[in-house]
Amino acid sequence: MEFTKILTRFENIPNSRALATYEKHGGYEAAKKALTQTREEIITLVKDSGLRGRGGAGFPTGLKWSFVPKTADTVYLLCNNDEGEPGTFKDRYILELSPHMLIEGMIIAAHAIGAKKAYIYTRCEFYDEIRWMNEAIAEAYQAGYLGKNLFGTNVQVDLDHYIGAGAYICGEETGLISSLEGKKGQPKLKPPFPAISGYLGKPTIVNNTETLAAVPWIITHGAAAHRAMGTEKSPGTKLFCVSGPVKKPGVFERPLGYPLKKLIFEDAGGMLDGKQLKAVIPGGASAPVLLPAEIETLTLDYEAIAAAGSMLGSGAVMVIPHDQPMMELLRILVNFFHHESCGQCTPCREGTGWLASVVQGVEEKTATPEDVEKLYQIAVHMEGRTICALSDAAAMPTKAITRKFADELKRSIRGI
Repeated sequence: MEFTKILTRFENIPNSRALATYEKHGGYEAAKKALTQTREEIITLVKDSGLRGRGGAGFPTGLKWSFVPKTADTVYLLCNNDEGEPGTFKDRYILELSPHMLIEGMIIAAHAIGAKKAYIYTRCEFYDEIRWMNEAIAEAYQAGYLGKNLFGTNVQVDLDHYIGAGAYICGEETGLISSLEGKKGQPKLKPPFPAISGYLGKPTIVNNTETLAAVPWIITHGAAAHRAMGTEKSPGTKLFCVSGPVKKPGVFERPLGYPLKKLIFEDAGGMLDGKQLKAVIPGGASAPVLLPAEIETLTLDYEAIAAAGSMLGSGAVMVIPHDQPMMELLRILVNFFHHESCGQCTPCREGTGWLASVVQGVEEKTATPEDVEKLYQIAVHMEGRTICALSDAAAMPTKAITRKFADELKRSIRGI
């Protein structure tokens, strides 16, 4: 499947994070071009490109930008670089390759929505990436690519970098906003949506790192070039993180609509010797698990994965081998979501706790085979009843595992 690298085009280029390297390969030319265009022209171009949010939801990026009121006096752009979904390591890879790609994308996006101030919110565990990002921001300011009167225009974009404390809940856009405001990192009720009332009560757009980093390429090459890759409803390329017992785990940029089996068995080298495929989680820990038979002809795009009963999510492909006990996997998942729940909503606070308690009963030998159905029923009553999607993120994989591996779970309870 032919495609052009957008996000990983700096692979194997020496000193790729440096501003001089980025400029040598056309860096900031897209920003110069975009700042001569009107806000409406840029938003229309991004709409026409079909770029969808790469943080997990897949919402059309240009459409999201268009929600900002044209009369707003103060607008903010926030980059969600928190990347807390287990199995996901794509955004940090962008910073490893070229943090200037993100900065340029943010300049263009800020101009498109009328924001003079932008923030990057990065999780605290990204030690090297934080340093690389800070160095790139300093380089951009020194070169005049950030600040006032950019490229001889009257456009102003200032950029700050903030470090989160590693809370999964702050990967949700309103939880991120709460944290950035200095409040407890808890999601907020919507409406109002951030595009109307977000950071400090002002119109705010929150975009994922991968989303913003793709924008300069689209400005340079046009909407049609982006649509020429991927599928009709899921255009362009996407970063996929392959982890588990495969021979070549890592980050792979592939066009959306790419065969999942090809990614695992060709690009990632296939299973390690002695391992067989038992299941695949296609979009991070919150995505329902799929069986080998379900991925035979499955492609990696939002619509195909949803039709198969799972989610493309962050693009984190987690490969599960034949000797992985599913009760152990379920225990790890529910304990994670129980720990990361902010406790604001009862179905999530109590539901994740109940899931963790039932699974703990397996370890303590107090569980019964009937508890497999109990796990499923708890999950059913957790979905769609909370402010954010964390409750759903715990419920969906629980439902899938308890349905698809019910016999194995019951055997593990009996100690067989």
